Amino acid sequence: MGDLSDLYQEVILDHNRRPRNFRVLEQASHHAEGFNPLCGDRLNLFLAIDGDVIADVAFQGSGCAISKASASLMTDAVKGQTVGAAQSLFARFHQMVTTPPDRAVEDLGKLSVFAGVREFPVRVKCASLAWHTLKAALERNEKASTE
Repeated sequence: MGDLSDLYQEVILDHNRRPRNFRVLEQASHHAEGFNPLCGDRLNLFLAIDGDVIADVAFQGSGCAISKASASLMTDAVKGQTVGAAQSLFARFHQMVTTPPDRAVEDLGKLSVFAGVREFPVRVKCASLAWHTLKAALERNEKASTE
């Protein structure tokens, strides 16, 4: 299990140091601001939706390594997906990070690196901030919070 934990840590650190899609998306059709009042993480999420497809997605903000890595991995996961597929992925991710450790959870590929945060309730909010902000943007709500 140590090797797997080390791999997960490395993925999170890599996406924190070199976040993917970390920029302002000038031609965004959807936007939301996310905030985690417990630790101060902030996130601006931009979506360019063409028809029913997330053609492009980007974010900017500041926060802990888990928050930034989650946003980076989330943007990679939803880019090119339909809105419905992104909403489904939100539900599956949320279930993964909130399901008790003694229950089996779905393997979500690289996103599975966040499965361990469910053991640390404060960190669940860090990992899920980008996802709640995605949900808000898709629903055309301008603000999202992990409160």
